[in-house]
Amino acid sequence: MFLSHLIGDGREKLRKETYMHCALCYCMISYELSPSICENFIIDRNMIIANAGDCRAVLGRRGRAIEMSKDQKPNCISERLRIEKLGGVVYDGYLNGQLSVSRALGDWHMKGPKGSACPLSAEPELQEILLTEDDEFLIMGCDGLWDVMSNQGAVTMARKELMIHNDPQRCSRELVREALKRNSCDNLTVIVVCFSPDPPSRIEIPPSRVRRSISAESLTLLKGVLEC
Repeated sequence: MFLSHLIGDGREKLRKETYMHCALCYCMISYELSPSICENFIIDRNMIIANAGDCRAVLGRRGRAIEMSKDQKPNCISERLRIEKLGGVVYDGYLNGQLSVSRALGDWHMKGPKGSACPLSAEPELQEILLTEDDEFLIMGCDGLWDVMSNQGAVTMARKELMIHNDPQRCSRELVREALKRNSCDNLTVIVVCFSPDPPSRIEIPPSRVRRSISAESLTLLKGVLEC
């Protein structure tokens, strides 16, 4: 699930309270599931990503992929330490041998009474960045996308498509179709958020004394394909 908000002012308390409010509403309709959730808040030119689970947000900055969230897996060192400190165990990469994520909504059978310590947390990790003129779009996707496509590969493909039709919804569908072609077998939800009504511009490289045999865009595309 992905939610995008445009709000005028606020800081840490507002961010977490808004996230938890949205998360609670989602939990009410997904009772026993273990959904991951990634939210995007924009305050002026500050963008905050709140993530709980293995969804991922990747920023496209003039063709370059910038990872804006971390996949919260039980075998991650920081998450493993938190889990074990709260009495949980990580077995074969799974939290208590059951879940492949260390933070998620739902899964009430694994959570104790409200306020009690629990290895499975719904509290998000926050990451903030100041958007610049070079920041063109944000890709938010479930693990089904990232299982078969690299961050750079997704950004390269999205930028190429947006330059053609400048339709973020169509771009989202094309990323899903590409993941299916690559035999993705996990959840597949993708949202592309553009920061400008104009399509991404061509990348211009200053004149050089060195003769080039490949354009800058082709070089970026090739790099994305090789990293997929």
